[in-house]
Amino acid sequence: MTTSETPPGAGMPYQGDEKDTLRASLDRHRDAVLWKLDGLDDDSLRRPMTPSGTSLLGLVKHLASVEYAWLVETFGREGEPLWFDPWENEDMRATRDETAERLTAFYARARAAADAVIAELPLDAVGRPSWHAGRTVSLRWVLVHMIEETARHAGHMDIVRELIDGATGDHRPT
Repeated sequence: MTTSETPPGAGMPYQGDEKDTLRASLDRHRDAVLWKLDGLDDDSLRRPMTPSGTSLLGLVKHLASVEYAWLVETFGREGEPLWFDPWENEDMRATRDETAERLTAFYARARAAADAVIAELPLDAVGRPSWHAGRTVSLRWVLVHMIEETARHAGHMDIVRELIDGATGDHRPT
């Protein structure tokens, strides 16, 4: 796995509008998630490093399913069919047949589908998450939630990666 050599903050719209700023913040954390996989072999990527079974690939799988749920399904767009049940925490585990390439491609497709929704809709657009009956949320709220969710799990990945090989941080040192 190789990620971009772009220094952190290079693409941040420091004086951009709200939507561009939220999107750039989400992308920064998404990119950190992928950087956490860089240079590791398959066994390291799927190795459970906590008593709950947290692994780097499991977190990527989870984040992909969350992007599809919150940013695609909530706004009435068609996502891809899942081959696992996220309600049974199957999105937190990478099985042997779920290769790093398969799961990072799944994450890339989820990001692309989510990005299409972000580009198409205004921040005030509302959606309805099917798992929260009767709740209506704005795209603005979902973007903030996804930044929080992605940053939280990127932090988990930082700890897992440090336990594997000592690498820390949210980007490749320049």
